[in-house]
Amino acid sequence: MEQINQIAQNINSFVWGPPLLILLVGTGIFLSFKLGFLQVFRLPLALKYLFSEDCEAKDIKAEGDVSAFAAVCTALSATIGTGNIVGVATAIRMGGPGALFWMWVAAFFGMATKYAEALLAVKYRVVDDNGQMSGGPMYYIERGFKNKFLAKCFAVFGIGVAFFGIGTFAQVNSITSAVNIAFNIPILITGIVLTVSVAMVTLGGIKSIAKVSEVIVPFMAASYIICTLIILLLNAGQIPDTISFIVKSAFSPTAAAGGFAGSTVALALKSGVSRGVFSNESGLGSAPIAAAAAKTNSCVRQGLVQMTGTFFDTIIVCTMTGLTLVLTGMWNNPNIEGAAATTAAFRAGLPSMPIIGELIVTIGLIFFAFTTILGWNYYGERCTEYLFGVKGIKPYKYIFIFLVGIGPFLKLSLIWTVADIVNGLMAIPNLIAIIGLSGVISKETKMYFDELKKEKQAS
Repeated sequence: MEQINQIAQNINSFVWGPPLLILLVGTGIFLSFKLGFLQVFRLPLALKYLFSEDCEAKDIKAEGDVSAFAAVCTALSATIGTGNIVGVATAIRMGGPGALFWMWVAAFFGMATKYAEALLAVKYRVVDDNGQMSGGPMYYIERGFKNKFLAKCFAVFGIGVAFFGIGTFAQVNSITSAVNIAFNIPILITGIVLTVSVAMVTLGGIKSIAKVSEVIVPFMAASYIICTLIILLLNAGQIPDTISFIVKSAFSPTAAAGGFAGSTVALALKSGVSRGVFSNESGLGSAPIAAAAAKTNSCVRQGLVQMTGTFFDTIIVCTMTGLTLVLTGMWNNPNIEGAAATTAAFRAGLPSMPIIGELIVTIGLIFFAFTTILGWNYYGERCTEYLFGVKGIKPYKYIFIFLVGIGPFLKLSLIWTVADIVNGLMAIPNLIAIIGLSGVISKETKMYFDELKKEKQAS
């Protein structure tokens, strides 16, 4: 097993080398300038679209399977998951507190990337043989970028992520471990209950997944944020020094402390960007698959709505987790890692009510990870449909459910390494296509806001 781990880590180091990091962040920087820092100046409008009445969902002429809000909830169900709890702890453990700063940087520029890929997904989507919307990078790579080989590569890697990365093993392992630690429930029992629950929802397709996501995601995200805010408010005096420490660590080596072996700036950057992408999936190409199912007449409007996913996932939720880990000092505890580190941080943050802190993390992790499994089931399904047609959907779902069932028994470190590898491979064809189609993105954006400006002037 040690040899397998080492081989996987070597492959991971190659995939997540400087070229991919530059491509990920560089694409976001390029789009940010090309779109006039839309993630800053159009964020209020994006939030307005997200929370206002979804008129397009009631428009019988609007194409799509679910409402724009349901589409973004489905995307958030896949992004707000173990990356926000386990991934942040892993990033800081590997790269030091400075990794959180690089997560912020990647997320800021990643918002522009998330907007662009969602826009393209809606623009180039198609209707499959079952009458459902099907879209995402595989379609805009083939129909817009005119490269069927890269489109197929993306679809293959997308199924790989659903089967062996974010979609199953990482989430299932985190859920079963957290439940075992908090409630002493055997991993086997949790695994069985989880597998049956996943099967009940996913076999119902996108509408069933979206319906569950619309309920769980907003409720659990709000609950987690409120509880974390309480911890931060109770330790408000330490927050300025904590933020200063995080920023300083991003630009200077972090000295060894406790169980932490020390890190370089390069390691902090790599850990922050890779774990940030794992969490918010900007540039990965997954969220636009959900965006393509939205009932909308405007690819730009849906792009703006989807962009808020990265904002909520990393700028808000990951930040709160990271601040709690660093503030309490649990980021460098030699005896704990992953979900256990975040749980210990919440216990320490609420010293008078440690059990409450533990329950916050455990319950949040269970629901976040569960909805992530649901979202990735749909992503993998659409990739399967692209490659094999609708006849491949049922076999795909059965294999996915089987993999959920064996997920609890795999080693955590290997799971995260494999997840990183397939994430990176999935991002490459997607980012190449986004850069190649940047002219289309810019043109659609300009047309939309020019029309919006005319409507305001007319009124």
